[in-house]
Amino acid sequence: MFRKIISYVVLGCVGLFMLFPFLWMFSTSVKPAGDVFKSVDNPIKALVPGEVQWQNYGKVYDATQGMGGGFARWYLNSVLVAVVVTLGQVTTSACAAYAFSRLQFPGRDKIFLGYLGTMMIPGAVTMIPNFILMRKITDWLTVAAPFVNWDAPRVIYLFGRTYDVGRLVGLDSYFALIVPVMFSAYGTFMLRQFFMSIPRDLEEAATIDGCGLFRIFTTIILPLSKPALATLGIFTFLGNWQSFYWPLIMLTQDSMKTLPLGLLSFMGLYSTQWTLLMAGSVMMILPMIIVFVIGQKWFISGIQMGALKG
Repeated sequence: MFRKIISYVVLGCVGLFMLFPFLWMFSTSVKPAGDVFKSVDNPIKALVPGEVQWQNYGKVYDATQGMGGGFARWYLNSVLVAVVVTLGQVTTSACAAYAFSRLQFPGRDKIFLGYLGTMMIPGAVTMIPNFILMRKITDWLTVAAPFVNWDAPRVIYLFGRTYDVGRLVGLDSYFALIVPVMFSAYGTFMLRQFFMSIPRDLEEAATIDGCGLFRIFTTIILPLSKPALATLGIFTFLGNWQSFYWPLIMLTQDSMKTLPLGLLSFMGLYSTQWTLLMAGSVMMILPMIIVFVIGQKWFISGIQMGALKG
């Protein structure tokens, strides 16, 4: 009993220690600009704002209104990129995992090991080649299809207003933000290990009933793999929602920025608008919390299954 109480106390202290940055972020988001660092020597006082200013959240929108659509546009960009990348990465990983786990073709295991080996390459190593590829791709496409102006920025008209949607491909395009990160060796590996645990008897019975490979994949393999698919989806969404370096080197236009890049606007060379930066950060983490709460059941189930298999 005593050991259990000690464990709870230790875990509670660790939990509070991890929660402190989030509490400070929320507290700072509603403080007056001059009160942010008034009580830095007292952690308790630092969390309690002397005056609550909820209008800081509205100021985030007002202060960024002239930057290519501002905070609302950056929010929309982040939602679009994170959702499309998540759907794309789960789809491509599931298809590749099914091929590597169930289909028989020459060199299957060697190809899988080679694909798996790409996980050993740091992302920073491939960042520059990918940047050059995105910068040159418009030149190559111009040679292949000169009747299309690949370099021209595009706009769309909605509700009587004009919105900049960047180029079709290359730098400053949704293509550059989405397509290069839609493929994941980690996701393929994780789903392949899960698919291999599904009894082959189910597939054999479906084959006898006349099901082809695609129907077996969509009606047997995928429904039985919901925990693994949900886990990969949550990991992918969270990773792309907070992605910073890849959008940083791909984008120059304010209207194409995602939230992590947009929040950088509150940090200047000589000063930082801490209250607006923290208010924007609070609004930024809300979708991550919602996604985790909704997918918590599948997330924990997937982690437990992975641990048991290990």
